[in-house]
Amino acid sequence: MEAIDELSQLSDSMKQAASLLADEDPDETSSSRRPATFLNVVALGNVGAGKSAVLNSLIGHPVLPTGENGATRAPIIIELSRESSLSSKAIILQIDNKSQQVSASALRHSLQDRLSKGASGKNRDEINLKLRTSTAPPLKLVDLPGLDQRIVDESMISEYVQHNDAILLVIVPASQASEISSSKALKIAKEYDPESTRTIGIIGKIDQAAENSKALAAVQALLSNQGPPKTTDIPWVAIIGQSVSIASAQSGSGENSLETAWRAESESLKSILTGAPQSKLGRIALVDTLASQIRSRMKLRLPSILSGLQGKSQIVQDELARLGEQLVNSAEGTRAIALELCREFEDKFLLHLAGGEGSGWKVVASFEGNFPNRIKQLPLDRHFDLNNVKRVVLEADGYQPYLISPEKGLRSLIKIVLELAKDPARLCVDEVHRVLVDIVSASANATPGLGRYPPFKREVVAIASAALDGFKNEAKKMVVALVDMERAFVPPQHFIRLVQRRMERQRREEELKGRSSKKGQDAEQSLLSRATSPQPDGPTAGGSLKSMKDKLSPQDKETPEVSGLKTAGPEGEITAGYLMKKSAKTNGWSRRWFVLNEKTGKLGYTKKQEERNFRGTITLEECTIEEIPEDEVEKSKSSKDKKANGPDSKGPGLVFKITCKVPYKTVLKAHNALVLKAESVVDKNEWINKLQKVIQARGGQVGSVSMRQSLSEGSLDKMVRKPIDPEEELRWMSQEVRGYVEAVLNSLAANVPKAVVLCQVEKSKEDMLNQLYSSIRQ
Repeated sequence: MEAIDELSQLSDSMKQAASLLADEDPDETSSSRRPATFLNVVALGNVGAGKSAVLNSLIGHPVLPTGENGATRAPIIIELSRESSLSSKAIILQIDNKSQQVSASALRHSLQDRLSKGASGKNRDEINLKLRTSTAPPLKLVDLPGLDQRIVDESMISEYVQHNDAILLVIVPASQASEISSSKALKIAKEYDPESTRTIGIIGKIDQAAENSKALAAVQALLSNQGPPKTTDIPWVAIIGQSVSIASAQSGSGENSLETAWRAESESLKSILTGAPQSKLGRIALVDTLASQIRSRMKLRLPSILSGLQGKSQIVQDELARLGEQLVNSAEGTRAIALELCREFEDKFLLHLAGGEGSGWKVVASFEGNFPNRIKQLPLDRHFDLNNVKRVVLEADGYQPYLISPEKGLRSLIKIVLELAKDPARLCVDEVHRVLVDIVSASANATPGLGRYPPFKREVVAIASAALDGFKNEAKKMVVALVDMERAFVPPQHFIRLVQRRMERQRREEELKGRSSKKGQDAEQSLLSRATSPQPDGPTAGGSLKSMKDKLSPQDKETPEVSGLKTAGPEGEITAGYLMKKSAKTNGWSRRWFVLNEKTGKLGYTKKQEERNFRGTITLEECTIEEIPEDEVEKSKSSKDKKANGPDSKGPGLVFKITCKVPYKTVLKAHNALVLKAESVVDKNEWINKLQKVIQARGGQVGSVSMRQSLSEGSLDKMVRKPIDPEEELRWMSQEVRGYVEAVLNSLAANVPKAVVLCQVEKSKEDMLNQLYSSIRQ
């Protein structure tokens, strides 16, 4: 064990020398390249050969799963460190910079669970462990899956075996010793190590073949180097492989239980293999053989390393001669060399950043790809859902709900949504920072001069990385300030222009609609006039409806009264006739000509029957009709008004009223109700029936228009359409706010990259290099 400890120190020195020859930093390790070391041990063998049991014996604890249920299904790498102050039972598991004491059974069960999860398919992800014990030599053990498993291929084997510093353990069970020539593990070892300078043969499970004389004879031949020709140049060791389990069973016997088990293993092997050399039996012999092979391998490599160091030394001397020995021997000379190396690093950095050799293109890729995509993926639909808008408006107004416009709620909604843009902006800064750090590392590796001075190279990278960290923090503050700037002030011009454009668009639509329907309106009015006016050649030509009634004979007056209303249109959808309209100003009655269009659901009136344009129109959607007592209307009417403007009110009630279901909305102009009186009970009943029919047919439709009458004279179709209720208005407002938010997000998508370039990329080209030069001069 002490021999391997000494070899471990020599291995570290040779590793540093090899890294220096390759212009590598010995403290840096790459995932694609394993660091050079002479302490790697790779176990090769089929399933059931006992590889894990052999490695458990080396570790001194039953850490690796064994048996059928514990078959290795993925590479397991265990980096061992020896700490003599620990007890023989202690195992310290190191994860990153933290250490934790664990038991062998807990580790074994954890590994078995991980191997079971990856049992299906080809799972090549290796499992890495770092352990500290007092019983294991400082080696890195690699437990590969059985060579006869499907997941094992040439690439997996070569990844661990091809390194010329790895010790190969060819493990076969004693029952198969007579067939060693056909062993796949032996063939692989001979392929990668033809001279057998780093190969050790291990024959396990000797106790299971104790009754097999043929197998024991083959084992003794291998141990005596009298086996097949391919095995004579390989040192062989025989072990039982269960000594660790024996020691665990005797865990109460004290600190020396492992040494006792190893000695018992050797004695048991001597009794089984009576003619075998004792120096090749047991776990202790295996550790000594490993130390011998590692020492031999180091001796082979040492001359080439020394020769390389001499060559490197000559190169350094030539470089010093070129720069001037007297200059290097002074502090000013050392500083001059450092500044020269910094200038080389600067050239490489700028070339990698702005040229095509480095990763500068990744900065643009972040601006044009990831950042805009994150902005587009913000959950705007969820925030601008009408229910969410209502909730935000309700919470923003507190105990006093808004009266006209929910401005506080909409402003709060804008701030909430724009706050979401901060995370994509910060992620953009982090991405650019990672790209710049990678460029710094690549530039340092590409600078030949820095490779000759690894400590100085690390210092340059550290200074540059620290400067980039500062730029990253400044950039984050800048992009957050951009978002806060948009959140703090919402310009009203955007919403003013939106309303103006909306009104202008509605006006143009109404004009186009008016032009397209003008001919239809004229034809409708002409048809209505012809249908309701007396015919020139008729017996009542030139007379009015009243004169027609006066000329009726007594016999006609005794007949049942008929309606005086007129109908027109292909389906009789237009109804016209006279009604008395109550004036709100004079409180009197005015006789007007009313026209009902059942298709459009509108009721219009003119002063005279011959007029072409209506003086007022009513949209009957959401209206209600009710009959009212005539004496209630006549209470406020003077006798003079009755005589001048209204007929006598005797007989059945002829008055009815049209109002709106929504209390605060008007029906006609500025009036909340329209009071009408028919000329007869029949006319009244027909008017009410037709009006109720229109209201019932159209009152429940979605998207109905307002019941407000146009402020100017015009046709039935020339009416301004507005939201029918506050909820519709709130939906419209939220849509306008969303349009503003999307415009702001598009602006941020264009401006955040500018801030990132200013605070990170441009400063890395100037301020970072200035900080580097300032640090070197100090």
